[in-house]
Amino acid sequence: MSEQPPLPVSLTERLRPKAAKILQPIGRALIRLHITANLLTFCGVALAALSGLFIAMGQPFWGGVLLILSAPMDALDGTVARLSGSIKSKFGAFWDSTLDRYAEACVLLGVLIYGLSQDNAAIVVLAFVTVVGSILVSYARSRAETLGIDCKVGVLTRVERVAVTLVMLLLNPFAPDIPLLIGLGVMAVFTNITVIMRIVHVRREMDRRGI
Repeated sequence: MSEQPPLPVSLTERLRPKAAKILQPIGRALIRLHITANLLTFCGVALAALSGLFIAMGQPFWGGVLLILSAPMDALDGTVARLSGSIKSKFGAFWDSTLDRYAEACVLLGVLIYGLSQDNAAIVVLAFVTVVGSILVSYARSRAETLGIDCKVGVLTRVERVAVTLVMLLLNPFAPDIPLLIGLGVMAVFTNITVIMRIVHVRREMDRRGI
């Protein structure tokens, strides 16, 4: 059998070891305060929903500020789970993955409603395409893993999408709607490119293994 080639990984996976050095001390402090990973996940999605509400009300900048508060919780819940041993909980992993989709959808729904209020069809369409692409990025990985194939490849996974979303929301007051259009355009294109990359990766892995 030929040696398996190294798997391509996303930027998120390459940054994970470096981020761990920062997150682990914070995670240990949260554990001492009896704050669980599941609670952090819930608080993160609640703040993301509030962010989406502010965006829908015509306040993208303040929606971005709330998203800044939400983002660290999304990173810390996994750290707390690993340090506390609850990473072994299958429900915890399911809870985290499911609520992450809700969090992202809430923010993008807010952007879509904002686009409708501004009578900006481009924002509406790009927000919808981004929602579809974002969901399919996660779905493709999930389906691949049911086949026993690790599928973390791609150019715009969740961390990158959150970063782009934050930048476009915080910059929007300086050139109304232009940052939103640019950010949504980037995400609409590259989320779906990531889906295609994952489809190709799974097809190649299946051929290599003779599945």
